[in-house]
Amino acid sequence: MEQVINIALPKGRLGERAYEVFENIGYGCPALRENSRRLIFESRENKVRYFWVKPSDVAVYVERGAADVGVVGKDILLEKGFDVYELLDLGMGRCRMCVAGVKGKRPNPELTLRVATKFPNVAREFYRKKSREIDIIKLHGSIEIAPILGMSDVIVDIVETGTTLKENDLEVLEEIFPISARLIANRVSYKFKNEQIQAMCRKMEASL
Repeated sequence: MEQVINIALPKGRLGERAYEVFENIGYGCPALRENSRRLIFESRENKVRYFWVKPSDVAVYVERGAADVGVVGKDILLEKGFDVYELLDLGMGRCRMCVAGVKGKRPNPELTLRVATKFPNVAREFYRKKSREIDIIKLHGSIEIAPILGMSDVIVDIVETGTTLKENDLEVLEEIFPISARLIANRVSYKFKNEQIQAMCRKMEASL
C-alpha cells in the first residue's frame, strides 16, 4: 500500500509555481487552493500532504524528515550544505549568484577584500578557490548600500534582472554560479518511499 508523500513548498511565487507542476502531474490537493489559514493540506486520493514554509526552511524540514521532498533554491543548498538528495533541476526561479561592486571601480588586489553578503559560506568558498584574503561582513537587508557607503568593496548576492544594481550605480563583476529551484528528498524517505518518489520525479521531468 502506497504511503502519503509529505511535500514542503516555499511560500511565495516560486512555491505556487511548483505546486502547479505537482498538480498538473496528478498530485493535486484541492484544499490547498482554498483561502484558509491552515498550515497542512492533504489529499488522501492522491496520497500527498503539503505544507507551506519559509523558503530558507524547506531544506531543514526535508533534512529532518518532516517532509519527504521539497522545493528549494540552489543558493540555499550551497550556502547551508544540507544533507539531502538533489533529485531534479526544476528550471524555475532562474537567477545568478554574483560579485558586484561600484560601477567603474575595481578593488585593490593588494588589500584584504571586504565582502558584504547574506551568503558568507558561498563567498568564503568562492574566494578560497581564488586564494584571496577576504573580510566577510554578514548583512541581512539591502546589501547594495554597503559598497556605496564604503563599508565594503564588493557584495556577493543573488542577481535576477540587475535592475537594483543599475539603480544604485553598481555592476556585476563576476558570476559565481547560476541558480534555479531544485526538487530535493530526505535520504531515509528516498530509501523507503523510493518507488513513489522516483515515479514523481519521472512525471515531473516529463512535464518540464
